[in-house]
Amino acid sequence: MITVTEATATAGALKRLSDEGVSIWLDDLSRKRIESGNLAELVATRHIVGVTTNPSIFQAAIGSGAGYEEQLTDLATRGVTVDEAVRMMTTADVRAAADVLRPVHDATGGRDGRVSIEVDPRLAHDTRATIAEAKQLAWLVDRPNVMIKIPATKAGLPAITEVIGLGISVNVTLIFSLERYREVMDAYLAGLEKAAKKGLDLSTIHSVASFFVSRVDSEIDKRLTVLGTERALALKGRAALANARLAYQAYEEVFGGERWTSLGGARANKQRPLWASTGVKDPSYKDTLYVDDLVAPGTVNTMPEATLNATADHGRITGDTVTGGYAQARADLAAVEALGISYDEVVRQLEDEGVAKFEAAWQDLLDAVTKSLNSKGVDAE
Repeated sequence: MITVTEATATAGALKRLSDEGVSIWLDDLSRKRIESGNLAELVATRHIVGVTTNPSIFQAAIGSGAGYEEQLTDLATRGVTVDEAVRMMTTADVRAAADVLRPVHDATGGRDGRVSIEVDPRLAHDTRATIAEAKQLAWLVDRPNVMIKIPATKAGLPAITEVIGLGISVNVTLIFSLERYREVMDAYLAGLEKAAKKGLDLSTIHSVASFFVSRVDSEIDKRLTVLGTERALALKGRAALANARLAYQAYEEVFGGERWTSLGGARANKQRPLWASTGVKDPSYKDTLYVDDLVAPGTVNTMPEATLNATADHGRITGDTVTGGYAQARADLAAVEALGISYDEVVRQLEDEGVAKFEAAWQDLLDAVTKSLNSKGVDAE
């Protein structure tokens, strides 16, 4: 039997989440979703106020071929390279999605209504190429509500600073470690300081820092299972939430600190934490775990559609579930370390795997588009 409290938490879970200060973004995009009106419907009925994309999402969308035939024929007729073809298709989708979300962008003063597109993942370890690609993508999409996704690799950090310094809004992706997250925030602040020196309007520059969640549990849970002790098994499903909660604590410290004061006074925007990879990978966990238990003001939760639907159906949004849990979060990560599982090793592995997965998805996309172009009688270079 559902209690009155549970019923209240479930009723309008997406609205309650939004009311708690969490921006709900959809972690998916396809031409079919745009042209069918589905994206506009989600904005109107499911409190969606942003969209994120990544190489895997585009590989699934364009690889299916649905909605891309006419553009592929035109691109083949022009004899473009496969890289140019992919760039033209992905930026077209992001531009169209940005138009759907433009009213949200305008109504929120640019805070939401954002659509993210990622630099070519093969450039993740090349600072100069990442900067050049970010500039090109911003120019091609040519919408004020686009965000360029830059990975939080060592090479990505100076690129973040330079791109923010040019006045381009950035979604920093593939963040797993607390140390790297602090470096990302520092890179953002340095970028704002560059922009300020150029006389740019800081209020027009926005950024989010995508802190990946479920993959942390997947890797640490695997290691806890191998240990198999009662103590180890009791820690399963705790590390990812602990990691994210301590990230939010770091966010509060940095954007409540002295360095931020002058930038905030110049109308700069805080770089909001974004919970990414929020689809639950272990079926034994509740499918809304990384939504219900990561509610905090000033955050973004980007959800795959299955997680969005699950939250709408049976999410339990009961207020802030982050800021009161810092001590427990530290204790949980310390307990994992005490069992011989190295936090630093895990997050380093996850970053490497994250870049590799996006590179593989991008290559699959290039292969599929090459095949499509060649089938139309033109050899793609």
